[in-house]
Amino acid sequence: MIEEEVVNIRSEDLHKKISEIKNAGYEMLVDLTVVDWYRKRDNRFELVVNLLSLSKKKRIRIFSDIPNENLECKSLTDIYPGANFYEREAFDMYGIIFLGHPDLTRILMPDDWIGHPLRKDFGLGKIPVQFKNAPKV
Repeated sequence: MIEEEVVNIRSEDLHKKISEIKNAGYEMLVDLTVVDWYRKRDNRFELVVNLLSLSKKKRIRIFSDIPNENLECKSLTDIYPGANFYEREAFDMYGIIFLGHPDLTRILMPDDWIGHPLRKDFGLGKIPVQFKNAPKV
């Protein structure tokens, strides 16, 4: 069984702490994602980073609030190169900017797309659906 630890880290300290954790033997970044706490918390966005140490059979989950007035965080790609695509997805879907990222461009949405579709306040849009034999409205 793999032991799991959960840690809360300020966004300003995230890069340094993750570097220390990697040096402590966590060789794999498993996931990096964002949670939108729209209208539930003071800081709306929370970065979630999951790291794994196969040699120690340990897992660590890191939570870091991103301040509303500055949706920026230092990129982790220099520590874990695999963070590249996760950070691009977080940028594309939520609008979090990763400082020092080698290619922070959209990864899922078209380049000319306006907005960030996984934000809870992003409009859904409407496409009328006409079913067969349904009365015209």
